[in-house]
Amino acid sequence: MRSIGSTLLALSMTLMSSAIAMADDFPSRPVTIVVPYPPGGAVDGIARVLASGLAEKTGKTFVVDNRAGGAGGVVGSSEVVKATADGYTLLFNASIHVVTPLLNKNVAFDVMNDFTHIGEVAAGPLLVMTNPSVKANTLKEFFAEVKANPDDFNFATSGYGSAGHLTVEVLKHQTGIDTEVVAYKGASPALTDMIGGQVQLMADPVLSALPHVKAGRLKALAITSLKRSALAPDVPTVEESGMAPLEMLSWYAIWGPKDMDPAALAFLNQAVEQVATSAEFKDKLGVFGFEPAYKNGADLKAFVADETKRYREIIDVAGIKVD
Repeated sequence: MRSIGSTLLALSMTLMSSAIAMADDFPSRPVTIVVPYPPGGAVDGIARVLASGLAEKTGKTFVVDNRAGGAGGVVGSSEVVKATADGYTLLFNASIHVVTPLLNKNVAFDVMNDFTHIGEVAAGPLLVMTNPSVKANTLKEFFAEVKANPDDFNFATSGYGSAGHLTVEVLKHQTGIDTEVVAYKGASPALTDMIGGQVQLMADPVLSALPHVKAGRLKALAITSLKRSALAPDVPTVEESGMAPLEMLSWYAIWGPKDMDPAALAFLNQAVEQVATSAEFKDKLGVFGFEPAYKNGADLKAFVADETKRYREIIDVAGIKVD
């Protein structure tokens, strides 16, 4: 007869083996990548390229789920914080994810401690644009017009705290303009109002902005890189457009809830690295005006800490009002 101790040990080993087997089967069902914005913007576009690459590399199913709502994607991000940390619910977001808690004291999550950092995958500059009805063709000319007729101009951003928002605020600070920046819930509605002439200045990633510029629906005044982009060679840098040099990149990364299942995390780490460093991913990003910028989880977390300091300085210097 087996002793109680040996029976319990055998049961424990059986349960442990079952748990390992279940973990080794990850993912056994679709993995949801939450994008906390409407379809059509840069975050959504890159998330879909990543999801497609992950499916191709792993033979598993990855689904993008747009859960828009709240400034800076707070609703979708908060849902991921509360999700079970089994690897089946992930967050894909941009640099705005780091800025939002700095601007909104009511945000209930801490980017450094409430998420598992999986990896950064891409980065790219923004286009600073206006409506074609505006006479100015450079940033310097544009802000001269604003100073002459301040009531005729409205500024926009696809999200409060986004790289585009910070770009416009820095430019405002440089020129002494105090025009309010209207925050939209995503790039699509903001661009729609830009095209319609309701707002006259916006900075947004090349992916969402360039098609409208090429079609003549919007006019590009500058790009927020230190050198011109091959995708838009006729668009000057901010410095070439008559302003002080400015480099502002929008970067994109994937996170999970904190304390993720180790086996699921190991699988995702490997899969994200394989996709983000592949030639196919680079080619697809290049069409959108982005470059691969892979960082593993540890490097991403250190990068987020550094970016938090940088964004806080921009917020302070530009005098961006914190809610």
